[in-house]
Amino acid sequence: MIDTLSWIAAYPEILLAVMACVIALADLTIKTPLRGATHMLTLLTLAVVALLLAMAASGGKVISGFGGMIVSDPMGNWLKCFAALALMATLVYGRAYAGQRDMLRGGEMFSMSLLALLGMFVMISGHNFLVIYLGLELLTLSSYALVALRRDDIAATEAAMKYFVLGALASGFLLYGLSMVYGATGSLDLSQVLAAIAGGEATLKGSPQVLTLGLVFVVAGLAFKLGVAPFHMWVPDVYQGAPTSVTLLIGGAPKLAAFAIVIRLLVEGLQPLAVSWQQMLMVLSVVSLLVGNLAAIAQTNLKRMLAFSTIAQMGFMLLGLVAGGVGGNAGNMANAYSSSMFYVITYVLTTLGTFGVIILLSRQGFESDSIADLAGLNQRSPLYAGVMAICMFSLAGVPPLVGFYAKLSVLQALLASPDAMHVGLAVFAVIMSLIGAFYYLRLVKVMYFDAPTQTAPIEAGLEVRSVLSVNGALVLVLGIVPGGLMALCAHAVAALFA
Repeated sequence: MIDTLSWIAAYPEILLAVMACVIALADLTIKTPLRGATHMLTLLTLAVVALLLAMAASGGKVISGFGGMIVSDPMGNWLKCFAALALMATLVYGRAYAGQRDMLRGGEMFSMSLLALLGMFVMISGHNFLVIYLGLELLTLSSYALVALRRDDIAATEAAMKYFVLGALASGFLLYGLSMVYGATGSLDLSQVLAAIAGGEATLKGSPQVLTLGLVFVVAGLAFKLGVAPFHMWVPDVYQGAPTSVTLLIGGAPKLAAFAIVIRLLVEGLQPLAVSWQQMLMVLSVVSLLVGNLAAIAQTNLKRMLAFSTIAQMGFMLLGLVAGGVGGNAGNMANAYSSSMFYVITYVLTTLGTFGVIILLSRQGFESDSIADLAGLNQRSPLYAGVMAICMFSLAGVPPLVGFYAKLSVLQALLASPDAMHVGLAVFAVIMSLIGAFYYLRLVKVMYFDAPTQTAPIEAGLEVRSVLSVNGALVLVLGIVPGGLMALCAHAVAALFA
């Protein structure tokens, strides 16, 4: 039955869907090369949606709608709010870049971005296997189109094809796993799945072995979407081949949605199987930290280096999920999962600043995607060099930047666990972070101590410089006073266990 609460729970998605259609239609009347009116209407839509979500999240209420198929809770609302803000920053950074590369002949970039965000919202709100999968497909199909938006570029077309093929494989893994979990539990609803598994063999509709096999495929599908090793093969190629503004769109906000469906499926639906899926996440985390950090050292392409950095960073984020729920302690779970939520939010913030600088340094006919292209950047623009240095130090985990506290919170969650193996994991993660610091600090060295190889002036509008300055300032300020964001994440995750 659809009641008033159902519409209240789904209003951000409804508003976003309506505005995506309105903007697509309105753009047909706009002829300016940079689609100024479309751009402003899109940013206004995102700002309103983010404000409404922040207000809903601050209220702390949990609302279930459409027969329990979707849920509006503080964790989901905050993640959706941050995803909308991340997309706003992405479109501000990427508009001029896209215009120079003939990607704004129509308004597809704006309407497809909103549809991708709608997919993220549905993923985050979904409390039913079918709804989560529909949101995932909406996000990925929109992303394929965005990667291929630069129609005359061979690298972008190749990246889109690789993304499509491997994305279809990942979706198949996840769908196959969910179908087996459905077969074993007899339900698509996460709450009913949780109850069926918690009741043991007496309440299961199928074989426990089918449930375990389904869990393996679900974790593999989620690993594809997070881009963690050994399911990371699409990440470097797509990051490198896609237009940089689209690379930022793929590498930013969707990470928040991917974190959300990991929490929805594994914590809210499959928590009684935590011993099994945490062992799998532990292996994925260790392999990701190893592959990501070691492979990044060998890269000369900046976007490819950041792709391997993403693999390592997502591996670190998984450590928080590994630490939660050991011994069935709800307090330990809330602390561990909130540390992962804090980590993924701050990672997206830092990624926005990093790719924002790369986009601004690119110009018509030139992609600033090589590490050598940043040589002597401090002499050309101390502001851009400063923002990039802050982001690199943050990703490396240097105090007092926000990346340090993100890593520290995950390590504290590991050390608070009664499992002795988690101490070894924490030590391994610190060693990998020290190795990873090499390629981040190498970039800082290139910017500040090498002679410039580019002499062209760096052109950027006031709105772009303002957003970039705020972006860099937040990475610094949230590192000095991280308590507010940490408390927000803790309260949001605690509501899941209330």
